[in-house]
Amino acid sequence: MTVDPLVWLLTLGVAAAVLVVDVAVVGRRPHVPSTAECLRYLAFYVGLAVAFGIGVWVAWGGQYAGEFFAGWLTEYSLSVDNLFVFILIMSRFAVPRQYQQFALLVGIILALVFRGIFIAAGAAVISAFSWVFYLFGAFLVYTAWRVAREGDSDEDDYSPPLVLRLVQRWFPSTQEYHGERLTVVENGRRVMTPMLVVLVALGATDLLFAFDSIPAIFGLTSEPYLVLMTNVFALMGLRQLFFLVGGLLRRLVYLNYGLAVLLGFIGVKLVLEALHRNELPFINGGEPVEGAPEIPIWLSLVAIVVILGVTTVLSLLRTRRDARRATPSTEPSQG
Repeated sequence: MTVDPLVWLLTLGVAAAVLVVDVAVVGRRPHVPSTAECLRYLAFYVGLAVAFGIGVWVAWGGQYAGEFFAGWLTEYSLSVDNLFVFILIMSRFAVPRQYQQFALLVGIILALVFRGIFIAAGAAVISAFSWVFYLFGAFLVYTAWRVAREGDSDEDDYSPPLVLRLVQRWFPSTQEYHGERLTVVENGRRVMTPMLVVLVALGATDLLFAFDSIPAIFGLTSEPYLVLMTNVFALMGLRQLFFLVGGLLRRLVYLNYGLAVLLGFIGVKLVLEALHRNELPFINGGEPVEGAPEIPIWLSLVAIVVILGVTTVLSLLRTRRDARRATPSTEPSQG
Protein backbone atom coordinates (compact mmCIF):
# COMPACT_ATOMS: atom_id res chain seq x y z
CA MET A 1 0.00 0.00 0.00
CA THR A 2 1.67 3.20 -1.21
CA VAL A 3 0.40 6.39 0.40
CA ASP A 4 1.51 9.70 -1.07
CA PRO A 5 3.01 12.12 1.51
CA LEU A 6 0.38 14.67 0.47
CA VAL A 7 -2.37 12.21 1.44
CA TRP A 8 -0.71 11.76 4.84
CA LEU A 9 -0.61 15.52 5.34
CA LEU A 10 -4.20 16.08 4.21
CA THR A 11 -5.57 13.27 6.35
CA LEU A 12 -3.70 14.32 9.47
CA GLY A 13 -4.57 17.96 8.77
CA VAL A 14 -8.31 17.20 8.66
CA ALA A 15 -8.10 15.09 11.83
CA ALA A 16 -6.16 17.87 13.58
CA ALA A 17 -8.69 20.48 12.42
CA VAL A 18 -11.57 18.44 13.84
CA LEU A 19 -9.70 18.11 17.12
CA VAL A 20 -8.87 21.83 17.28
CA VAL A 21 -12.53 22.75 16.71
CA ASP A 22 -13.55 20.33 19.44
CA VAL A 23 -11.00 21.82 21.83
CA ALA A 24 -12.12 25.37 21.04
CA VAL A 25 -15.77 24.52 21.65
CA VAL A 26 -15.07 22.76 24.93
CA GLY A 27 -12.66 25.42 26.17
CA ARG A 28 -15.11 28.22 25.44
CA ARG A 29 -18.24 26.68 26.95
CA PRO A 30 -17.87 23.78 29.42
CA HIS A 31 -21.27 22.09 29.62
CA VAL A 32 -23.15 18.81 29.73
CA PRO A 33 -24.04 18.00 26.10
CA SER A 34 -27.64 17.17 25.27
CA THR A 35 -28.68 13.86 23.73
CA ALA A 36 -29.33 15.56 20.38
CA GLU A 37 -25.87 17.15 20.40
CA CYS A 38 -24.21 13.81 21.21
CA LEU A 39 -26.11 12.03 18.44
CA ARG A 40 -25.14 14.69 15.89
CA TYR A 41 -21.44 14.44 16.73
CA LEU A 42 -21.48 10.63 16.79
CA ALA A 43 -23.24 10.45 13.43
CA PHE A 44 -20.67 12.87 12.02
CA TYR A 45 -17.66 10.90 13.33
CA VAL A 46 -19.04 7.50 12.29
CA GLY A 47 -19.87 8.98 8.88
CA LEU A 48 -16.29 10.21 8.55
CA ALA A 49 -14.94 6.74 9.35
CA VAL A 50 -17.25 5.04 6.85
CA ALA A 51 -16.41 7.62 4.17
CA PHE A 52 -12.70 7.10 4.84
CA GLY A 53 -13.12 3.32 4.50
CA ILE A 54 -14.95 3.77 1.19
CA GLY A 55 -12.14 6.08 0.06
CA VAL A 56 -9.60 3.39 0.92
CA TRP A 57 -11.65 0.89 -1.08
CA VAL A 58 -11.67 3.16 -4.15
CA ALA A 59 -8.01 4.10 -3.93
CA TRP A 60 -6.36 0.86 -2.79
CA GLY A 61 -8.94 -1.93 -3.09
CA GLY A 62 -11.23 -4.05 -0.94
CA GLN A 63 -8.40 -5.85 0.91
CA TYR A 64 -7.15 -2.66 2.56
CA ALA A 65 -10.67 -1.36 3.11
CA GLY A 66 -11.50 -4.60 4.94
CA GLU A 67 -8.37 -4.19 7.06
CA PHE A 68 -9.42 -0.66 7.96
CA PHE A 69 -12.98 -1.60 8.96
CA ALA A 70 -11.79 -4.65 10.94
CA GLY A 71 -9.19 -2.52 12.70
CA TRP A 72 -11.63 0.32 13.34
CA LEU A 73 -14.22 -1.98 14.92
CA THR A 74 -11.57 -3.66 17.07
CA GLU A 75 -10.02 -0.39 18.23
CA TYR A 76 -13.47 1.10 18.85
CA SER A 77 -14.44 -1.83 21.05
CA LEU A 78 -11.20 -1.47 23.02
CA SER A 79 -11.82 2.27 23.27
CA VAL A 80 -15.28 1.58 24.71
CA ASP A 81 -13.62 -0.57 27.37
CA ASN A 82 -11.25 2.33 27.98
CA LEU A 83 -14.26 4.62 28.22
CA PHE A 84 -15.80 2.39 30.88
CA VAL A 85 -12.68 2.91 33.02
CA PHE A 86 -13.01 6.66 32.35
CA ILE A 87 -16.52 6.46 33.81
CA LEU A 88 -15.21 4.73 36.92
CA ILE A 89 -12.50 7.40 37.34
CA MET A 90 -15.03 10.24 36.95
CA SER A 91 -17.27 8.58 39.52
CA ARG A 92 -14.46 7.82 41.96
CA PHE A 93 -13.20 11.43 41.94
CA ALA A 94 -16.70 12.98 41.75
CA VAL A 95 -15.88 15.18 38.76
CA PRO A 96 -18.65 17.80 38.31
CA ARG A 97 -20.66 17.08 35.17
CA GLN A 98 -19.92 20.44 33.57
CA TYR A 99 -16.16 19.76 33.73
CA GLN A 100 -16.24 16.14 32.57
CA GLN A 101 -16.07 17.21 28.92
CA PHE A 102 -12.71 18.89 29.51
CA ALA A 103 -11.29 15.90 31.37
CA LEU A 104 -12.52 13.48 28.70
CA LEU A 105 -11.07 15.54 25.88
CA VAL A 106 -7.66 15.68 27.55
CA GLY A 107 -7.88 11.92 28.16
CA ILE A 108 -8.65 11.28 24.49
CA ILE A 109 -5.78 13.53 23.34
CA LEU A 110 -3.40 11.68 25.65
CA ALA A 111 -4.66 8.35 24.29
CA LEU A 112 -3.99 9.52 20.74
CA VAL A 113 -0.47 10.70 21.64
CA PHE A 114 0.45 7.45 23.41
CA ARG A 115 -0.96 5.32 20.61
CA GLY A 116 0.90 7.39 18.01
CA ILE A 117 4.17 6.73 19.84
CA PHE A 118 3.45 3.02 20.09
CA ILE A 119 2.41 2.84 16.43
CA ALA A 120 5.68 4.41 15.29
CA ALA A 121 7.71 2.14 17.55
CA GLY A 122 5.71 -0.96 16.58
CA ALA A 123 6.02 -0.31 12.84
CA ALA A 124 9.79 0.19 13.15
CA VAL A 125 10.24 -3.01 15.15
CA ILE A 126 8.06 -5.09 12.82
CA SER A 127 9.90 -3.88 9.72
CA ALA A 128 13.22 -4.90 11.28
CA PHE A 129 12.18 -8.05 13.16
CA SER A 130 9.29 -10.07 11.77
CA TRP A 131 9.51 -12.49 14.72
CA VAL A 132 7.98 -9.77 16.92
CA PHE A 133 4.61 -11.10 15.70
CA TYR A 134 5.20 -14.08 17.99
CA LEU A 135 5.61 -11.71 20.94
CA PHE A 136 2.55 -9.66 19.97
CA GLY A 137 0.47 -12.80 19.55
CA ALA A 138 1.55 -14.28 22.87
CA PHE A 139 0.94 -10.95 24.61
CA LEU A 140 -2.60 -10.71 23.21
CA VAL A 141 -3.43 -14.29 24.24
CA TYR A 142 -2.15 -13.51 27.75
CA THR A 143 -4.16 -10.26 27.76
CA ALA A 144 -7.26 -12.17 26.66
CA TRP A 145 -6.82 -14.58 29.59
CA ARG A 146 -6.30 -11.68 31.99
CA VAL A 147 -9.36 -9.79 30.72
CA ALA A 148 -11.53 -12.91 30.89
CA ARG A 149 -10.50 -13.43 34.53
CA GLU A 150 -11.79 -9.95 35.37
CA GLY A 151 -15.31 -11.16 34.58
CA ASP A 152 -18.23 -8.78 34.97
CA SER A 153 -17.25 -5.12 35.19
CA ASP A 154 -17.82 -3.50 38.57
CA GLU A 155 -17.03 -0.06 39.92
CA ASP A 156 -15.44 -1.67 42.98
CA ASP A 157 -12.84 -3.32 40.71
CA TYR A 158 -11.11 -0.03 39.89
CA SER A 159 -7.78 0.51 41.61
CA PRO A 160 -5.71 3.68 41.02
CA PRO A 161 -2.59 3.14 38.83
CA LEU A 162 0.78 3.21 40.55
CA VAL A 163 1.76 6.54 38.99
CA LEU A 164 -1.40 8.14 40.41
CA ARG A 165 -0.73 6.79 43.90
CA LEU A 166 2.80 8.19 43.73
CA VAL A 167 1.58 11.61 42.59
CA GLN A 168 -0.97 11.76 45.39
CA ARG A 169 1.66 10.71 47.94
CA TRP A 170 4.41 13.13 46.88
CA PHE A 171 2.51 16.28 45.95
CA PRO A 172 0.09 18.31 48.12
CA SER A 173 -3.44 18.60 46.79
CA THR A 174 -6.77 20.20 47.61
CA GLN A 175 -10.10 18.39 47.85
CA GLU A 176 -12.11 21.08 46.04
CA TYR A 177 -12.46 21.60 42.29
CA HIS A 178 -11.56 25.04 40.95
CA GLY A 179 -13.15 24.85 37.52
CA GLU A 180 -10.69 23.43 34.97
CA ARG A 181 -7.63 24.75 36.82
CA LEU A 182 -4.97 22.16 37.56
CA THR A 183 -3.22 23.95 40.42
CA VAL A 184 -4.13 26.73 42.87
CA VAL A 185 -2.39 28.62 45.68
CA GLU A 186 -3.64 27.84 49.18
CA ASN A 187 -2.06 29.19 52.37
CA GLY A 188 0.90 30.52 50.43
CA ARG A 189 1.79 27.30 48.59
CA ARG A 190 0.77 25.84 45.26
CA VAL A 191 -1.26 22.63 45.43
CA MET A 192 -2.85 20.29 42.90
CA THR A 193 -6.57 20.35 42.27
CA PRO A 194 -8.58 17.13 41.89
CA MET A 195 -8.75 17.91 38.15
CA LEU A 196 -4.98 17.38 37.79
CA VAL A 197 -5.27 14.12 39.73
CA VAL A 198 -8.05 12.98 37.39
CA LEU A 199 -5.97 13.83 34.31
CA VAL A 200 -3.04 11.83 35.70
CA ALA A 201 -5.39 8.88 36.25
CA LEU A 202 -6.75 9.15 32.70
CA GLY A 203 -3.24 9.41 31.24
CA ALA A 204 -2.01 6.36 33.16
CA THR A 205 -5.06 4.43 31.98
CA ASP A 206 -4.43 5.49 28.37
CA LEU A 207 -0.86 4.25 28.59
CA LEU A 208 -1.98 0.84 29.84
CA PHE A 209 -4.63 0.49 27.13
CA ALA A 210 -2.10 1.43 24.43
CA PHE A 211 -0.17 -1.73 25.29
CA ASP A 212 -3.25 -3.79 24.38
CA SER A 213 -4.60 -1.86 21.40
CA ILE A 214 -1.45 -1.52 19.30
CA PRO A 215 -0.58 -5.25 19.09
CA ALA A 216 -4.26 -5.91 18.33
CA ILE A 217 -4.36 -3.58 15.34
CA PHE A 218 -1.05 -4.89 13.97
CA GLY A 219 -2.70 -8.30 13.98
CA LEU A 220 -5.20 -7.02 11.41
CA THR A 221 -3.07 -4.73 9.26
CA SER A 222 0.62 -3.90 9.04
CA GLU A 223 0.06 -0.68 7.09
CA PRO A 224 1.13 2.25 9.33
CA TYR A 225 -1.32 4.60 7.60
CA LEU A 226 -4.28 2.33 8.34
CA VAL A 227 -3.04 1.58 11.86
CA LEU A 228 -2.92 5.29 12.66
CA MET A 229 -6.27 6.13 11.09
CA THR A 230 -8.12 3.27 12.79
CA ASN A 231 -6.95 4.67 16.13
CA VAL A 232 -7.84 8.25 15.20
CA PHE A 233 -11.38 7.31 14.16
CA ALA A 234 -11.80 4.96 17.14
CA LEU A 235 -11.12 7.85 19.53
CA MET A 236 -13.38 10.34 17.75
CA GLY A 237 -16.77 10.67 19.40
CA LEU A 238 -15.84 8.92 22.66
CA ARG A 239 -16.53 12.12 24.57
CA GLN A 240 -20.09 12.27 23.25
CA LEU A 241 -20.49 8.52 23.72
CA PHE A 242 -19.58 8.97 27.40
CA PHE A 243 -22.59 11.22 28.00
CA LEU A 244 -24.92 9.38 25.63
CA VAL A 245 -24.55 5.78 26.77
CA GLY A 246 -22.80 5.99 30.14
CA GLY A 247 -25.63 3.98 31.66
CA LEU A 248 -25.71 1.54 28.74
CA LEU A 249 -22.03 0.72 29.18
CA ARG A 250 -22.79 -0.56 32.67
CA ARG A 251 -25.30 -2.94 31.08
CA LEU A 252 -22.61 -4.56 28.91
CA VAL A 253 -21.83 -7.06 31.66
CA TYR A 254 -20.16 -9.50 29.25
CA LEU A 255 -17.93 -6.86 27.66
CA ASN A 256 -14.78 -8.29 29.23
CA TYR A 257 -15.57 -11.77 27.95
CA GLY A 258 -16.24 -10.46 24.45
CA LEU A 259 -12.99 -8.50 24.41
CA ALA A 260 -11.15 -11.56 25.71
CA VAL A 261 -12.44 -13.67 22.81
CA LEU A 262 -11.63 -10.86 20.37
CA LEU A 263 -8.08 -10.37 21.64
CA GLY A 264 -7.51 -14.13 21.75
CA PHE A 265 -8.67 -14.48 18.15
CA ILE A 266 -6.33 -11.72 16.97
CA GLY A 267 -3.48 -13.16 19.06
CA VAL A 268 -3.85 -16.53 17.32
CA LYS A 269 -4.02 -14.74 13.97
CA LEU A 270 -0.74 -12.97 14.79
CA VAL A 271 0.99 -16.24 15.65
CA LEU A 272 -0.21 -17.79 12.39
CA GLU A 273 1.04 -14.71 10.53
CA ALA A 274 4.39 -15.09 12.28
CA LEU A 275 4.61 -18.70 11.10
CA HIS A 276 4.15 -17.53 7.50
CA ARG A 277 6.97 -14.98 7.96
CA ASN A 278 9.07 -17.21 10.21
CA GLU A 279 12.77 -16.38 10.52
CA LEU A 280 13.50 -18.08 13.84
CA PRO A 281 16.05 -20.88 13.31
CA PHE A 282 14.52 -23.19 15.94
CA ILE A 283 11.13 -23.17 14.12
CA ASN A 284 11.13 -25.11 10.84
CA GLY A 285 14.82 -24.34 10.39
CA GLY A 286 14.17 -20.62 10.00
CA GLU A 287 11.93 -21.15 6.96
CA PRO A 288 8.25 -20.06 6.64
CA VAL A 289 5.79 -22.75 7.70
CA GLU A 290 3.83 -23.44 4.52
CA GLY A 291 1.12 -25.57 6.12
CA ALA A 292 0.11 -22.97 8.70
CA PRO A 293 -3.55 -21.89 8.32
CA GLU A 294 -4.19 -18.40 7.04
CA ILE A 295 -7.09 -16.25 8.25
CA PRO A 296 -8.24 -13.88 5.47
CA ILE A 297 -9.28 -10.36 6.36
CA TRP A 298 -12.93 -10.97 5.41
CA LEU A 299 -13.11 -13.79 7.95
CA SER A 300 -11.51 -11.55 10.57
CA LEU A 301 -14.09 -8.85 9.87
CA VAL A 302 -16.97 -11.33 10.14
CA ALA A 303 -15.55 -12.78 13.36
CA ILE A 304 -15.17 -9.31 14.91
CA VAL A 305 -18.75 -8.32 14.05
CA VAL A 306 -20.15 -11.63 15.37
CA ILE A 307 -18.14 -11.47 18.61
CA LEU A 308 -19.17 -7.89 19.36
CA GLY A 309 -22.78 -8.53 18.33
CA VAL A 310 -23.17 -11.66 20.46
CA THR A 311 -21.50 -9.91 23.42
CA THR A 312 -23.94 -7.00 23.21
CA VAL A 313 -27.06 -9.16 22.80
CA LEU A 314 -26.14 -11.54 25.64
CA SER A 315 -25.28 -8.60 27.91
CA LEU A 316 -28.62 -6.89 27.30
CA LEU A 317 -30.52 -10.16 27.82
CA ARG A 318 -28.66 -10.72 31.10
CA THR A 319 -29.38 -7.21 32.43
CA ARG A 320 -33.04 -7.47 31.39
CA ARG A 321 -33.35 -10.81 33.18
CA ASP A 322 -31.65 -9.44 36.32
CA ALA A 323 -33.93 -6.38 36.29
CA ARG A 324 -37.00 -8.61 35.99
CA ARG A 325 -35.87 -10.72 38.95
CA ALA A 326 -35.15 -7.61 41.03
CA THR A 327 -38.64 -6.18 40.42
CA PRO A 328 -41.09 -7.41 43.08
CA SER A 329 -44.14 -9.22 41.79
CA THR A 330 -47.36 -7.19 41.86
CA GLU A 331 -49.67 -10.16 41.28
CA PRO A 332 -52.11 -10.85 44.17
CA SER A 333 -51.35 -14.02 46.07
CA GLN A 334 -53.70 -16.96 45.66
CA GLY A 335 -55.19 -18.33 48.83
